[in-house]
Amino acid sequence: MKFTRVLGGVGVAVGAVAARDLMQKKHALLRNFPVIAHARYWLETIGPELRQYIVTSNDEERPFSRDQRSWVYASSKQENNYSGFGTDNDIEHQPGYAIIKHRTFADSLPHDHAEQVGLPSAKVLGGPRGRAKAFRPASLVNISGMSFGSMSGNAIQALNAGAKIAGCMHNTGEGGLSQHHRQGGDVILQIGTAYFGCRNPDGTFSLDRLKEVVDSAPVRAIEIKLSQGAKPGLGGLLPAAKVTREISEIRGIPMGQDCASPSRHTAFTDVDSLLDFVELIADETGLPVGIKSAVGEMGFWDDLTRHMVEEDRGVDFVTIDGGEGGTGASPRVFADSIALPFRMGFSRVYRTFAAAGLTDDVTFIGSGKLGLPDNAVVALALGADMLNVAREAMMSIGCIQSQKCHTDKCPTGVATQDPWLAHGLDPTSKSLRCAQYVRTLRKAREGVRVGGGRPSGSDQRR
Repeated sequence: MKFTRVLGGVGVAVGAVAARDLMQKKHALLRNFPVIAHARYWLETIGPELRQYIVTSNDEERPFSRDQRSWVYASSKQENNYSGFGTDNDIEHQPGYAIIKHRTFADSLPHDHAEQVGLPSAKVLGGPRGRAKAFRPASLVNISGMSFGSMSGNAIQALNAGAKIAGCMHNTGEGGLSQHHRQGGDVILQIGTAYFGCRNPDGTFSLDRLKEVVDSAPVRAIEIKLSQGAKPGLGGLLPAAKVTREISEIRGIPMGQDCASPSRHTAFTDVDSLLDFVELIADETGLPVGIKSAVGEMGFWDDLTRHMVEEDRGVDFVTIDGGEGGTGASPRVFADSIALPFRMGFSRVYRTFAAAGLTDDVTFIGSGKLGLPDNAVVALALGADMLNVAREAMMSIGCIQSQKCHTDKCPTGVATQDPWLAHGLDPTSKSLRCAQYVRTLRKAREGVRVGGGRPSGSDQRR
């Protein structure tokens, strides 16, 4: 009898916990997997002890280490993001380790409330080429391209609303501009090889459709994606099972069929025709127009700068994506071995523009694991004017690096189209976390600038 009562009491307690988990909106994991998800938080609590004696160190996990993820999580939740007992990085022997050199006498003191202060770009986007809608971006840190389709609608809503709160911009990714991107945040519209949202029925580019999309939302700039760090030179595939009616309408693709993105553009075939395409879009929309690319062979960049020097045509900004980047699915060999890492690729491209005397005419944007203070400072020291963050922004709204982006089984509802999993992510609460993460990264970068020296004050151990 006593055992039955105890069992009944346990059942009631478990039921109460389950009901609470299902009703709360703070944690998507608990909402999707009531009761059992508490084990994850318990294991996370004792994680340092387990890793110290059984598993791995804080810096061995990839693509983001436990230390890096913990900093993003704590920053987004306005929790203590400090660490104790000194660094556990192997700074004495690790080759290529970046060191930020501090100054004994700083020019000014850090602002106590710097996270509430904007950190604008030093350049006017589109200004050098006289674009009608040129502007100075209000935030040096912005949210990188992640498409609706690979990301859930709730995740896109959280990112866009977070961008509005933080005063930064949100890149749509190549999947088109959806209703989820219309939460008030300024948008950079990305055009990929399949021209989703601005295409004709046969898949070719439609200028009229592009102008309709631009006029329907707060689009501040247009980015033509040539390639990305995780899968340079490779198209994409959205399986027919993931092509919902909403995605079909947004992208302009048929239901019930696999959606393939080609590996190359059809609207242009070389640098000359690319620049014609850039100038056409800029003239018709008045917006700054740039390109996004991973870095491989340098012939393209040599040709681009040569044309820009010799002719009155050119891109307004260049987004360089490192080979270590990647928010979605890609073949392992592409993710691991193709495209230069950010520091090497960006340096080569910037050097090419510098040799041509064009660095003042172009805004340089860095992308690829730059949403951490040390990586951000190094990128700025190399010449980046702005930074795009993707996976770090995903973590700020709940991503736990389960690496199931390609399976449609993301447990926190970030990278999935499964209605049940997506419902666990509450856009309202997660938008606040996204905004706080962006603010904290800006504050960290500004604190390093004031106390640690100008961006050029960094070094790498060889």
